[in-house]
Amino acid sequence: MADSALTPFWRAVNTVHAVVYFAPDAKERYEALGLKGYWMGYFASRGAALGTPGPELVTATFHGFSPAIVARALPDAWSMADRDAVLAERAAVAADALRPGLADHDIAAMTTRLAGAAKGLDVAGKPLAAAQLSLTAPADPVQAFWHHLTVLREFRGDCHVGVLVAAGLSGTTSNVLQVAVGKAPEHQRQLRGWTEQEWAAAVEDVRNRGWVDADGAATESGRVARERLEDATDRSCEAFMDRESTAHAVAVSDALRAAARAVLESGVVAFPNPTGNQRP
Repeated sequence: MADSALTPFWRAVNTVHAVVYFAPDAKERYEALGLKGYWMGYFASRGAALGTPGPELVTATFHGFSPAIVARALPDAWSMADRDAVLAERAAVAADALRPGLADHDIAAMTTRLAGAAKGLDVAGKPLAAAQLSLTAPADPVQAFWHHLTVLREFRGDCHVGVLVAAGLSGTTSNVLQVAVGKAPEHQRQLRGWTEQEWAAAVEDVRNRGWVDADGAATESGRVARERLEDATDRSCEAFMDRESTAHAVAVSDALRAAARAVLESGVVAFPNPTGNQRP
């Protein structure tokens, strides 16, 4: 099946955004604010765009995580660290991880295009994109670049959750399929906080759909189904972008793909990874 016109753009967006999750000093920097451990830093820093959300809202919007792992971090995080400080540190972590790889890239030109693309999004039903869009872009040029790109990343993520839910795929089931097709690591269950029993039930669901065999390996129909989910996500995104937004995305696509390849060469983001991103 053919990719949509903006598929390369979305893959680049996902790759560049993801540095914030894999920056080697992220855990320590969030802990310096008062948070405890990697996952509290993750859920608080990504969720802070929503305000000071509880575990139910974050479980709903993030989709792929066990409610139990989210509840171990929230709402406790908000009594340990200031929400605005967490947001500021998140942008700084991302920018610091990006600077070495993007030194030779035109950040200002890409930022202008990304901001233009983000401006024309229809965010109805897309809570994480709307939350990120409501934040003020930082003054630092690299942070501003990452901010506008993150609006687009969360927009696609919201669209993806909509596609998964429409297909009847729970957070567990979607992760099982990602592992089966090789787009997420074998220890994804532990990373996302699911119990062995929850994971086994999801494997059975995927097997009943004909997407994995008796050994849990992806079948051809499973691989096709996973690609169709990605294709449906990209097309859903395009349906909620106006003409100007789409034009900005097309115009910046090549430059952003080059930036994404530079990010990969810097070693900050590796594949496969828990986010399930595809190579740009």
